[in-house]
This record gives sequence, structure tokens and C-alpha cells, in this order.
Amino acid sequence: MSIPERAIHKKQCMETKATEFIYAKRISKQQKFDKRLIAHIVVLAEQGVPRRDLIEQYGMANSTLQEWMNKYGSGKARQRSYTVSQKRSVCRSVESGMSVKQAQIAFGISCPSLIRRWIREFKEENTEISVTQSLEMARKTVNPPPDADIKALQKALEEANLKIQALDTMIDIAQDQLKIDIRKKSGARQSSK
Repeated sequence: MSIPERAIHKKQCMETKATEFIYAKRISKQQKFDKRLIAHIVVLAEQGVPRRDLIEQYGMANSTLQEWMNKYGSGKARQRSYTVSQKRSVCRSVESGMSVKQAQIAFGISCPSLIRRWIREFKEENTEISVTQSLEMARKTVNPPPDADIKALQKALEEANLKIQALDTMIDIAQDQLKIDIRKKSGARQSSK
């Protein structure tokens, strides 16, 4: 978004906030939304307010908002989706010292609350991973059955023996085809180069 576009966007956001209107509040979830409120929510979504924030604030389903955007929206505003790697790079930037506002501008993200939510999610994810890994490590180290160790060592020995046999076979084939003695003879001297 260029600087003039940002100024227009900011002006529109301020105008929307300045023109607060009264609408009929819903008494129950079965009651329909006021048409003026629907128009207001669509305008907010098109101005870049995160859809999750609108859903939480006005108490609607994600599918309802999507339906309104398709039916009443201008079609210009599409919900931008971010890959996990993009989210992680933004979070790493903030953790390395960049402010949320700077990250918002640098990565072109519409709302700072989106970045804060990603940071919370990744912190929770990292916490869950560390907890599950420590529990798994504790289980593994607490009761290692002796039979399992012996079986693992026997399997490793069998694999090593198979590998040795395969290498011996390859050397034999190479000697036959190239007519060169590849194996060292015992007591043979190495040439000094």
C-alpha cells in the first residue's frame, strides 16, 4: 500500500469511527442482524479490520461474515492468508527486538492484533512441544527394559554384518571386472608419496 493509499485508508477508518450509529442489538442468537450493522461490519472488514476481531466483537459465525462479504461487499477486499513460515518470520522479528508496529509496517500486515495473536499461538505451541518432549524423555529414561536394549544391539549387529558382506561382494566384483587387487595383503607396505 503506497503512502497516499495509507492516508486514504486512515481517513476512512477515522470517518467510520466518527460516524457511530445506533442499531438494534440482538436479544438472542436466533434474531437477525440489523441491516445497518451488516453494512457497517462489511465496511470495517473491507477497511482491513481483522475478521476474527469482528466475529468476536459482534458475535457472528465466520461463515456468516463470509456470506455478507460475498453478498454486500465490493469484492475488492479479500482476506489475506499467511503461511506458517511467514507468521514465524514475523514472530521471530518481534522477538529479536522489532516492535509490533514496525513488523506490521515491514511485513504489510493490516492489524497489530494479528501479530500479537501469532506470537501467543507460537508461544503456546512451543510450550506444548517442550512439555510433551520432556514427558516422552522422562518415560524413555525411567523404565528402559533390558531386553529392548539387547534386541536393539543385536539388530544393529545384524545390520553391520550385512553391510560388511555387501561391501565384500562389491570389492570382489570390482576385482574381477577391473583385474586389480583391491584388498591389501597382510604385511604389505604402503607406498610413500
